[in-house]
Amino acid sequence: MNIIRSAVFQLTIWYLAIIMALSIGFSLVLYRVSDIELNRGLRRQQDIFLNQAVPVPRLPGFDEFRQTQILESRGHLQANLLLFNLVVLLLGGAASYFLARRTLRPIAEAMEAQSRFTADASHELRTPLTAMQTEIEVALRDPLLTKEIAEGLLKSNLEEVAKLKALSDGLLRLTREDGQRDTWETLDIKTIADEAIGQVLSLATTKEIAIDNHISNFEVQGDRVSLVELLVILIDNAIKYSDAKTTVKLTSHQRGQTVTIAVIDQGHGIKASDLPHIFDRFYRADPSRSKERTNGYGLGLSIAKKIVDVHGGTIDAKSVLDKGSTFFVRLPLASNN
Repeated sequence: MNIIRSAVFQLTIWYLAIIMALSIGFSLVLYRVSDIELNRGLRRQQDIFLNQAVPVPRLPGFDEFRQTQILESRGHLQANLLLFNLVVLLLGGAASYFLARRTLRPIAEAMEAQSRFTADASHELRTPLTAMQTEIEVALRDPLLTKEIAEGLLKSNLEEVAKLKALSDGLLRLTREDGQRDTWETLDIKTIADEAIGQVLSLATTKEIAIDNHISNFEVQGDRVSLVELLVILIDNAIKYSDAKTTVKLTSHQRGQTVTIAVIDQGHGIKASDLPHIFDRFYRADPSRSKERTNGYGLGLSIAKKIVDVHGGTIDAKSVLDKGSTFFVRLPLASNN
């Protein structure tokens, strides 16, 4: 971006100016000290000749020779300091550019992410708004508009409004700062899992999907609402992307000071090419996995990842097409474990 390139150039100039100011200042001090030492050496030689008990004969042109030596020494010192500063200028310029790019890289990445987020959010908002606008315009042009048609239109618009509300809620959860630990408490993940299962049980019952819960009593530090939401997202996805009369399994095990929670489904799986991107905002896999089977904006797993990140854990997945997926959540155990 032009703003970042301009900022890199300006920061490079500032870094280089600081480096050259230090280098030139050091060179001036070094030159001054060296000049003082040369003059002191000349005076010391003169004192030695003057203080001899037996006068030493002075060769013709000896004083001029010593002055010439001093001038040559000054000239060599000036040339060496000039060469030194030229080297500092070249190396300092390269180092300044590298440091400027490194300094501004997080800002550039943040700006790029913000730009991408804005574009994606605008695209997702435009879809339901366009659908509502089209339906309303068609209805207004219909001279035979009846109460029944109007009611159907309003119901359809309410569905689009519900989608917009779901999208805005998801965006708010993504942008909300959940990193404050003053509300954290020691939580039993089995209790968290039971609460999450309770929230998705109706969807599982509708699809005749069994939820096999093998979560053990491990304690973690965290925000209860966020951790319940995390498991709701993972279990809800597992149910949505699985065929009827299958099983979703939850397990947990400890390794060191970390507990790993696994959510295993028998769904359609995720392509290997999609796996690196499933936690990106607004990313949705190919239509065979998402659009034909469920509506969504690709925010769920992004929210899940943010919750895990805030709690100091990690989340990843493995999947085999037509056999199912497994999502792994690793969280640090509470200190009293």
